[in-house]
Amino acid sequence: MPITDLLRKNAELYGNDTALVEVNPEITEIRRITWKDYELIEPNPLCCYRREITWKVFDEKSNRFANMLLERGVKKGDKVGILLMNCLEWLPIYFGILKTGALAVPLNFRYASSEIQYCLDLAEVDVLVFGPEFIGRVEEIADEISRNRLLFYVGEGCPSFAEHYDSLVANCKSEDPMIALTDEDDAAIYFSSGTTGFPKAILHDHGSLVHSAVVEQKHHGQTRDDVFLCIPPLYHTGAKMHWFGSLLSGGKAVLLKGVKPKSILETVSNEGCTIVWLLVPWAQDILDAIDRGEINPDDYQLSQWRLMHIGAQPVPPSLIARWKKVFPEHLYDTNYGLSESIGPGCVHLGVENINKVGAIGKAGFGWEVKIADENGNTVERGEVGELYVKGPGVMKCYYHDEKATAETLKDGWLLTGDMAQEDEDGFIYLVDRKKDVIISGGENLYPVQIEDFIRAHPAVKDVAVIGLPDKRLGEIAAAIISIKEECTCTEEEINIFCQKLPRYKRPHKLIFADVPRNPTGKIEKPKLREMYCGESLVAAQIKN
Repeated sequence: MPITDLLRKNAELYGNDTALVEVNPEITEIRRITWKDYELIEPNPLCCYRREITWKVFDEKSNRFANMLLERGVKKGDKVGILLMNCLEWLPIYFGILKTGALAVPLNFRYASSEIQYCLDLAEVDVLVFGPEFIGRVEEIADEISRNRLLFYVGEGCPSFAEHYDSLVANCKSEDPMIALTDEDDAAIYFSSGTTGFPKAILHDHGSLVHSAVVEQKHHGQTRDDVFLCIPPLYHTGAKMHWFGSLLSGGKAVLLKGVKPKSILETVSNEGCTIVWLLVPWAQDILDAIDRGEINPDDYQLSQWRLMHIGAQPVPPSLIARWKKVFPEHLYDTNYGLSESIGPGCVHLGVENINKVGAIGKAGFGWEVKIADENGNTVERGEVGELYVKGPGVMKCYYHDEKATAETLKDGWLLTGDMAQEDEDGFIYLVDRKKDVIISGGENLYPVQIEDFIRAHPAVKDVAVIGLPDKRLGEIAAAIISIKEECTCTEEEINIFCQKLPRYKRPHKLIFADVPRNPTGKIEKPKLREMYCGESLVAAQIKN
């Protein structure tokens, strides 16, 4: 069945229940929403700006947008881009697109104007829906992109080069257009994160989306009583596919704008959140704020919070050990996935496997995995190879890129580009990205292993390890280290700490600086290599 059927089901069965809540702690003034299908709850002192809609209203809003698109000539197979920050309009717009038979094309909110235009052209987008944060960037390319596209604006102060979404949908029919769809119909184009180059357009069908909802619900057991706190950007498969568990179960979800520790705990408390998906930096920030005495968990209603899970990046075991000391009752889980595998869940740790923290887990529900050599043959247990995954959530292709598709999809297997190894119990551990492996003096160095070790130092907030050119060894490992605000740390202290590593794994250079991460928490290593490769670095040389 198409993913839109799940929304229809919830509107029919749970129409008056709350589906989505938007919370924005950064807005302090009381704002009245006059549209009849919105309800604005008076902000309380902790949670300043709050809007919510029911499943019935969610469905009706998607129908109105779908009907507006159809009236404007959008048809099955067309593409509609979404360039919005997380907001209450985001998901109704997404489902409105799907209800026309068109493809939803979410765009990264960090894209510069040139990247926006590149992605619109690559995905052959016919309509762009954008918000106030992007007026300047869209205006730079408006003359070019508006020649063959419709531009719709969501928010106050509509620019002259776009049409106002609110005015357009206000008088559209709220009845479902009921465009016939199947599992095999194209549903969405997502873009790769760009951490290894310019984004690729990833094509998924409705069957992929539905499978991701089933996987999420199977892994985390969402019921109608669960409340999911969504903080990461909805343009990314990770955030949306975790929310799909709420869609499948008919549970409430809260869209929180902002990642401050206090805001997260306040929202969990005020909204009764039971499931929270965090990125590594946010979890660290919460623990650090507690350690500094800036927030006290006892000041909030957190007893209903049953599950904290992390994805999108390797999770340091030391972080989870700290978390369990503060929140011993929390279940912990991690999921592994790629946009090419419709986000998280193709590999899954499982809450019952807390003794295996550090692993990404085993094959997720409905998935197969293997670790293979360069010829695609399964390696012996314990050996390092490339992680392959296979299942109903694998992309159809890279849109208009046959070469990249052929390199990534082989006999139904998706080659992830991640190097991994399997332990004696069958649990998979990520070693590193294939392209990030450092070859130093003939030895393969896997940065994630070194990063996990250094991150255990009590003064280290974040760390990234990259390879730098070296005439003698070919490459050497350099550690870019971010120190916690309340701590001081010297090069000598890190050097001494690293003496516990095997000699060949010790970084040759230390650089104290911020570690850049993209919106989904992944370290931007191409940016670091661009910053530091070839430069004369003032850094510590570790004596070998």
